[in-house]
Amino acid sequence: MTQTALPVSKMHVPRARLRNWIGVIPFFLFAILFIFLPSVRLFVGSFTNPEGQFTLENVAELFSQDYIRSSYLLSIQISAVTALGGGIFGFLLAYSVTVGGLPKSLRSAPLTFSGVASNFAGVPLAFAFVATLGRTGFITTVLKDVFDFNIYDHGFNLYSFLGLSLTYMYFQFPLMVLIMAPALDGLKKEWREAAENLGANTMQYWMRIALPILLPSILGAMILLFGNSFGAYATAYALTGGRLPIITIQIGAQVRGDVLHNPNLGNAMAMGMVFIMAMSLAGYSWLQGKTERWLR
Repeated sequence: MTQTALPVSKMHVPRARLRNWIGVIPFFLFAILFIFLPSVRLFVGSFTNPEGQFTLENVAELFSQDYIRSSYLLSIQISAVTALGGGIFGFLLAYSVTVGGLPKSLRSAPLTFSGVASNFAGVPLAFAFVATLGRTGFITTVLKDVFDFNIYDHGFNLYSFLGLSLTYMYFQFPLMVLIMAPALDGLKKEWREAAENLGANTMQYWMRIALPILLPSILGAMILLFGNSFGAYATAYALTGGRLPIITIQIGAQVRGDVLHNPNLGNAMAMGMVFIMAMSLAGYSWLQGKTERWLR
């Protein structure tokens, strides 16, 4: 009895699918090693005492300890302020770069700067602001020597809530530019032409057509900025030396074991951050989905 040979195309389908999956193996390895396994460790550590026994004490302390609640609140306040400020200034700059009439020869410069500045953080950023706006910084010295105006005598302090928020703004609004520039480019010219043919002016077009379409994208980008600021650690620690007790610095204090030392409580605090970040990313994904329906 002769056997019927399978078509060549069908024989090669499993091999083609295998080659397609090979390309994503590094991604899954990275996700497992640096996202999944650390998350599992945080979750297990949150419900474990120093002796390795199950406990709910670590989670209960998140709600009972005043310094933990105030640290979360301070981090949320800084993140909200910088997300709002970065969102507004970033949107205005993105508007100028895309549909605001900026010459094409100058368009690449703000976008290139935004790409670099959005990733400039940590100790180098803190040092840059200390050298610029510190008590003996360049701008501080110029204002004092030339204009006889000392910003520190008038309430400014780089190592405070205001100073840290200003430092975060350096990488917040460029990130907003990178997110909003494609969305603004996606506005169809036909929409504006149709509005003008119906007698709408520029203000009416933006208030009734463009902004409602872009609003989910703007809010989603601000949520992303919130999460970006909420998880920052190195910049705040290098700038304030831990004097401003945001939640990431408090977690570091628990893990390092300077004065406080309870790694399991630090795990529980980190799980609280993960929960807040997860809600932020879920809101961002939902809003981005609503925007994509209009910009297809």
